[in-house]
Amino acid sequence: MNCKEEYSAKLCTPEEAVKCVKSGDWVDYITGTAFPASLDAALAERRNELENVKIRGNMIAGPIMVVEKDPDMEHFVYNSWHCSAYERKLWQEGRIFFTPMSYRNIGWYYSEHLKVDVAMISVSPMDKHGYFSFGCAVGMAWAALSQAGKIILEVNEAIPRVHGIYHNAIHISQVDAVVECGWRELKEGKQLPIGETDEAIAENVLPYIEDGSTLQIGVGNVPNALGKLIARSDLRDLGMHTELCGNGFLELFKAGKLTNSRKNLLPGRGVTGFIIGTRELYDWVDDNPFILGAPIGYVNDPAVISQNDKVVSINACLNVDLYGQVSAESAGTRHISGSGGQLDFVEGAIRSKGGKSFLCMSSTFTDGSGVLHSRIMPKFNGDIITTPRSLSCYIATEYGVACMAGRSTWQRAEELISIAHPDFRDELIKAAEAQHLWLPSNKR
Repeated sequence: MNCKEEYSAKLCTPEEAVKCVKSGDWVDYITGTAFPASLDAALAERRNELENVKIRGNMIAGPIMVVEKDPDMEHFVYNSWHCSAYERKLWQEGRIFFTPMSYRNIGWYYSEHLKVDVAMISVSPMDKHGYFSFGCAVGMAWAALSQAGKIILEVNEAIPRVHGIYHNAIHISQVDAVVECGWRELKEGKQLPIGETDEAIAENVLPYIEDGSTLQIGVGNVPNALGKLIARSDLRDLGMHTELCGNGFLELFKAGKLTNSRKNLLPGRGVTGFIIGTRELYDWVDDNPFILGAPIGYVNDPAVISQNDKVVSINACLNVDLYGQVSAESAGTRHISGSGGQLDFVEGAIRSKGGKSFLCMSSTFTDGSGVLHSRIMPKFNGDIITTPRSLSCYIATEYGVACMAGRSTWQRAEELISIAHPDFRDELIKAAEAQHLWLPSNKR
């Protein structure tokens, strides 16, 4: 049987495909653009036949029908590795659960600790050799699929074929069922307007980036602002080794800044685990040998990251305390997103020769009652620590950049207060004094 014949033999409807799911099973939806919407809808329709079906996914823009049609979790329990805005809302309503993780360990979690009865993933159409590309979700795909008892593919013509280093595709002989959904446009990454504060933070970080730097740019307005600023700068020959490839890298390429020519590891190629952005971005990565996708266990491994010189890691965070601890995933105990790969790239960048890690945030935020609060806090109160004080390096706000590396507690407090909003500096100094983090000779 050739690959086309095998494809025809395994082709079925979504309703037929999901009949393999049984009560008590663990089902994987993989991540983001790989979300198998038609299979999810078909599984949701079986809710009255099933109980205690546990589902994993992350960064899914929604709607997730097994959640929407089972709001009391009588049949399905959804668990997210890293919350999208949609998943965050579900968590806040008590309708889903969160699984703490570090992205670089995702393969280890699956191979050593997790059960996968059925894995469902949306993929590109099959090529002439019988392979389906994981497209924009190569980072997560193989970790779950390699452990699955049954594999169901949902073929989506809108998914780009992304070249890879390894485990970026699956063969028809490795799957149990195939369904087709035609062209279902991928959800585009939300492009929020960039404000003056975002631009000011980006302006503060830009002088630290050199020609030939290899960039990791995370999610958020500051990374997006910095991407646009770099595109207008005089910087040259930048490289890409990043967990997430967003539109910022496309802008750098269009501006002639992204060449990958001075990378030590895979020169001439940009490396990524996930791709989220606009249709223009998806078209750019489609069948483009300039971009290589790889499992996140490779992309986010600090030992791999640090093989490139002058790695600059740029990520957003929510709050920092005077000890240099960083929270990027919760506000108090209210969950926001997840650990993701922030710590992976913080460590990878500081291991790199000439590398730098930046955690960026506005100095303040305004709550729902219109009250202004400092994001630099005396100490945390229930916030989840994403980057420990032992690994935080550069912290950036619109008021400057503070260096934590090798700094004593009193030095950290002084540096952080210097980049806090002026309205909060005096009370932060009082808190630092009370916490024995302040010298009389510190700058005021």
